[in-house]
Amino acid sequence: MHVLHTLRADLNLVPALAVLLDERHISRSATRLGLSQPATSRALQRLRNLLGDELLVRDRDGYRLTARAHALHAQLAEVLPALEALVSPDSFDPASANTPVDIACTDFAVHTYGAAICARLAADAPDAPIRFHSWRFETAAEQIHSGSVDLGLFGGFMASDLTSSELLTERFVCVADAEHPTLGSDLGLEEYCRLRHLVVDVADGIQPDVDLPLRAQGRTRTAAVTVPYHSAVPLILAGTDLVATIPASLASGWTRAYNIRIIDAPKEFRQLPYRMIWHPAYDNDRRHCWLRSAVRAAVADSRTSR
Repeated sequence: MHVLHTLRADLNLVPALAVLLDERHISRSATRLGLSQPATSRALQRLRNLLGDELLVRDRDGYRLTARAHALHAQLAEVLPALEALVSPDSFDPASANTPVDIACTDFAVHTYGAAICARLAADAPDAPIRFHSWRFETAAEQIHSGSVDLGLFGGFMASDLTSSELLTERFVCVADAEHPTLGSDLGLEEYCRLRHLVVDVADGIQPDVDLPLRAQGRTRTAAVTVPYHSAVPLILAGTDLVATIPASLASGWTRAYNIRIIDAPKEFRQLPYRMIWHPAYDNDRRHCWLRSAVRAAVADSRTSR
């Protein structure tokens, strides 16, 4: 039975169900819902009674989902964005908005554009909290589908059933210790593939906009070190023969603080299209249109001010 049909007695329980199945944790769910832990526990009990299933079962590390809960979780990923769009008001005034803005992105986007995005959103909607979430390719699409994230900012590839819009075109550069023993002033693809690389794990242990074009040409690079954050790169490069491939707007600020050198990446993957990604249910939603417009303007302002 469809989840909304099952929960027709109290649609207020739908967000609680979605959050509980996402978090699998009472206190974290309570925080996201803005409820007390006892109130969240009562909501869980009502859901169990209504659905005739335990939903969350205690395990050594907290809770795990029942088989029914897994099926409901998948249904909610389809239902929630459309439901929110259906009940949202026709008009939207950011000045009076207090709904949190949730953006998923890598530390590159937070470091490079986070301040400008916060300033723009705070000016338009001062009472709306802004929450940045770590971008993980494995879970980002699920977060957007479930409605726990409003907007994703990402330079790689994304599920075809989500809407995306190019935000800007970044440029990849290669970064190395200033005393790198072999790196010249020009870097071709052959030499690039012979080097030892410091790779930022953007998705599945790779940088899709670097490694996938290499694979398409039957080439690979040696990932001597892999890190989850762009910000770790200049610290690890120091005194090594490693090379990292990084967006130019981030790497350019490192030269003032670190003894590094920057050269252009090979032309085969020098360009990095950077996108906003969201659920198509929000294509025409007034709040979401404002949010996308504000983020786009903030990024443009940030690039102009450099």
